[in-house]
Amino acid sequence: MTGRSSGPAGMTTTHGSTDNSRTVKIPEEVARQLEKKLAQTSFASLDDFVSFILARLAESTSETPFSEDEERQLRERLRSLGYID
Repeated sequence: MTGRSSGPAGMTTTHGSTDNSRTVKIPEEVARQLEKKLAQTSFASLDDFVSFILARLAESTSETPFSEDEERQLRERLRSLGYID
């Protein structure tokens, strides 16, 4: 049985999918920026590129993958996009 359900933070999980993946929504502006970077790589698709980046981030041995300044900038950006208060 294949079905879709909404998960946390706007994630959509596809149940029964043969590729065992999830769909994550990102702002169009971010997608365009990533597509520009994708053009400079050998990845076949934006999905493959983003999956690679997220896998490397998840594998990071550092407890905090961002510096304090990077985290501050990230929080400011998420706030300006309306994701956090």
